[in-house]
Amino acid sequence: MTIGCVGTSGKRQICRVHSQRIRAQVKLPALSETVAERHGASILGGNAATLDAEGFSYWAAEPIERFEFTSGQDRPFEGLADALARYRLADDAGAPHRRTETPKGIFCGGWIGFFSYELGRYIERLPATTMDDLRMPLIRLCFYDRVVAYDHRREVFWIMVLELSDDTETPQEKMATLKRLLRDAQNRRVADLPPADMERLDLSKVQSTMSREAYLQAVLRIKRYIRDGDVYQVNLSQRFARRFTGRPIELFHWQNLHNPSPHAAYLDTGRLQIVSASPEMFITIRHGWIRTKPIKGTRRRLGGDAKTSTTFNRRNFCDLLGDAKEQAELNMIIDLERNDLAKICRPGTRRVIQPRTIETYPTVFHAVATIGGELRPNLRFSDVVKAVFPGGSITGAPKIRAMEIIDELEPTDRGVYTGSIGWIGLDGTVCLNIAIRTVIIADHMAFAPAGGGIVADSGPHAEWEETITKARALLAGIQAVQTP
Repeated sequence: MTIGCVGTSGKRQICRVHSQRIRAQVKLPALSETVAERHGASILGGNAATLDAEGFSYWAAEPIERFEFTSGQDRPFEGLADALARYRLADDAGAPHRRTETPKGIFCGGWIGFFSYELGRYIERLPATTMDDLRMPLIRLCFYDRVVAYDHRREVFWIMVLELSDDTETPQEKMATLKRLLRDAQNRRVADLPPADMERLDLSKVQSTMSREAYLQAVLRIKRYIRDGDVYQVNLSQRFARRFTGRPIELFHWQNLHNPSPHAAYLDTGRLQIVSASPEMFITIRHGWIRTKPIKGTRRRLGGDAKTSTTFNRRNFCDLLGDAKEQAELNMIIDLERNDLAKICRPGTRRVIQPRTIETYPTVFHAVATIGGELRPNLRFSDVVKAVFPGGSITGAPKIRAMEIIDELEPTDRGVYTGSIGWIGLDGTVCLNIAIRTVIIADHMAFAPAGGGIVADSGPHAEWEETITKARALLAGIQAVQTP
């Protein structure tokens, strides 16, 4: 376990939240571009699709502290709990929305970062035979004492700062830095990036961790495991890669423009950048209640209003809606998530909040459901992570056996892919995505994993095509922002 500190003394910090609503003529891509130039930039949302999720986007940079846990170290959850406990709201502060007119559920400052899929090896006894070629931390969280938020419903900005017990700056001085940031962004122009022809995507320069034949054989092996009674479902993935000569923030702009997703994210660790166009919410915690929203079932969707697109999309929507295999697949994951929540929720409070429904995104249709419950008192956030991580929609069922098979069949670590990205607030609120539709950029390479759930009647060729469908918008964006 390592805790990297910047500008802090290492002692416990008592925090008070200061906020101000601002109406500013700032384009969200311009703000993202401005923030991305700063050290340790983190952006969550930044596009209109966020309105369909929590309704807020966030921009932060220059963290005052960093918590990282890497493979081979010990006691990640104790270290996580200790790091999170170092900052708390003053007893007389109350929740931010009770002290001011700040909107309910807004992130008021605190931790932003990610959890890698392989953190699951510290929760269950699992093999570790895959290659860790990207060397991603298993946990990386940055603490931000100043955040710009945008309320998509009311179309206003909020500047949020934390007053710490050993601050060298006043809250007013901190707010002034965010106002300057908004002014800088107001003068910034970001050109629209052209769309890519996703139907004629050039895959000749794209490599994969698995050949087509190897992927088909892996699907057949999973079907044998299912036939033998080992498992009901396994989420199998492959990782696409190609050389990347563009700017990571431009890829984020492109995705937000042409493939906007409600749980989009951009994180810059210095050594690597993460661009996520995730549509899937992992967990939200608010007022002692937890929700999770798994996705299971995908169909292609064409853009445009042409008659052929409309007919194609209507057919695929109806096909997904009525597909018995996809219905069974999601029902299995609903059961798995209910079991995970049973470890941390009050008895009798778990329920399916929203049954299976089809949601529409720019390039795909997804089948989703929402499950939730009331958390037991006195739980730490680290207890919640140990109970539910990683999300069942990207492992399979039963979860432990599915993860063993994933390790056997996939050649490389997943890293942040199918892990989680998001924020942890000081007031106990949490919002984390499932990091699917996520590109990792490192050493002038862009890595874009994609996968799908394999069940008894899965067709190997159809499963291969599903991974191409899911990766298509990511690969198109990578291709569109390449520089000569």
